[in-house]
Amino acid sequence: MQEFPKDMMPLPQDFYDQPTLELAKALLGCLLVKETTEGITAGYIVETEAYIGPGDKAAHSFNNRRTARTEVMFHRSGLAYTYQMHTHCLFNVVSGGEERPQAVLIRALEPWYGIELMKIRRGMESPIGLTNGPGKLTKSLGITKEDYGRPLTLPPLYIANGFSPESISAGKRIGIDNAGEARDYLWRFWVTNNKFVSRNQKSEYVFDFK
Repeated sequence: MQEFPKDMMPLPQDFYDQPTLELAKALLGCLLVKETTEGITAGYIVETEAYIGPGDKAAHSFNNRRTARTEVMFHRSGLAYTYQMHTHCLFNVVSGGEERPQAVLIRALEPWYGIELMKIRRGMESPIGLTNGPGKLTKSLGITKEDYGRPLTLPPLYIANGFSPESISAGKRIGIDNAGEARDYLWRFWVTNNKFVSRNQKSEYVFDFK
């Protein structure tokens, strides 16, 4: 196995201070890293969803809903928002800035480092199924509810530079059928044609950087 680069540096705070829709696109291609006692795992972010409360009916912070779970969303950008959904832990990047509760859900990764450890954690051999979903990627990387509120500018959970996608697709978010008009917002973004994206879907828009 290749050695994890010693010069890998987390992205600075100002990266997270951009508008949420821009951040959701800028995160594509970035490297999500988690360090644990078992080892280091990392993957390139290839799919995101933006949630822009309090006006977004699909957001946990809709109508400025402030609870023990959503509290971190009211703080500065660049913090980890983790929560339990059924049997899975999901991982979000807090955005929007102080008192503007917004977040970007990380939906899928392309595995890059610590893949054997990911396979053990997921109990499977196929690299495709390790991180192609928001609950799968947290289990593979060892991201848990205990990571709630961590600054993503420092280990053990951080985001670093990766690659620049040649093309980004946009479409409707997944699993929010009861969110009224918000279910039609084109706030899901993914690296076009990447095989690790959680679900194939016809894109409504494509951002081409070739």
